Amino acid sequence: MNETTARTPRPRRTFSAFGEVRKMPSEYEIVTHGQNWTMRQNRPSAFEQNPSSPANLWFLTYRDQSPLQADDWEQFREPDSLTYRMYVNEQAEAETKIHGVLEEYAELGADRSLSPGWLATLGTLYTPSRYPVHGFQQVEAYIGYLAPTSYLTNPAGLSTADFLRRVTTIAYRTRELQLAHPESAIGTDQERRHWLEHEAWQPTRKAVESILATYDWGESFTALNLVLLPTLDDVLTRQFGEVALDNGDNVTWLLQSFLDADNQRRNRWSAAAAHFAIGSRAGSGPAIERWIRKWSPAADEAAAGLGTLLATLPEAPRAAHEVAGQAQAARQAFLSTVLGAPSGGTS
Repeated sequence: MNETTARTPRPRRTFSAFGEVRKMPSEYEIVTHGQNWTMRQNRPSAFEQNPSSPANLWFLTYRDQSPLQADDWEQFREPDSLTYRMYVNEQAEAETKIHGVLEEYAELGADRSLSPGWLATLGTLYTPSRYPVHGFQQVEAYIGYLAPTSYLTNPAGLSTADFLRRVTTIAYRTRELQLAHPESAIGTDQERRHWLEHEAWQPTRKAVESILATYDWGESFTALNLVLLPTLDDVLTRQFGEVALDNGDNVTWLLQSFLDADNQRRNRWSAAAAHFAIGSRAGSGPAIERWIRKWSPAADEAAAGLGTLLATLPEAPRAAHEVAGQAQAARQAFLSTVLGAPSGGTS
């Protein structure tokens, strides 16, 4: 027969929301794709209420009209492809390691052997850090809430949980140190006064509070995930852990090393999201670069302020300019994966 026989279209499968795909979507895609109902097709507004309601105007102004855009956010995939089930299993294993370290060093009475200078460092830098980390948590939750796709809402939500885990670990250590050294004022209102009044903390407090009042979701994402966190994580996690080891505090070094895995996962999906937007819309790249230039000085000032604590309190210190320089270099190295060249701040 010369005539082409018309083929009857196959029935569409339950995953037809992905379009004409030839392979079965992954578990990650099935539970993530199209779950942001405020982005449903042909929607007059984000929420099913008056388009001029405060909530709808907020999403219209700070998400839908944000300079950070992509042609189709549903095509984004975060590198780790984490579902909630996978995340819980991974973090349960990670928490087992942390609990094991805490129990082992508690049995050894390691906290009682801490030197006076290092104890002062812990009470001035480490235990008050739960305040900025809680601020990071609030901003990350906002980013996830306004995100234009569940492919971003989910990793932002998991990063929010990471910050809660970090705050909990700091609080647990604060209580341990308080019991071992009741004379140190650790675990008292002094930590809050450090956060509110100590000169070294004020650039960080200013940066965190400024981002909390930054409503455009794209700028908030850039300021926190692409600028401030890659800078301060290098100070509060990597460098602080190294100085702890230099001062004989192995437990703090181990805890910071374990928690850094959360930071690296957040960096991966954040860099991927920014790279995706830059490749999708011409205006996204200039917007991100503009925000990086805006927020980098604040991040550098925050790192420099905290660097003075590592330079003046421990018996085995680290020069403040070295702390600030390494933090800036860490941010630039991270941003090079997003923009293709070092950005943000000058040497």
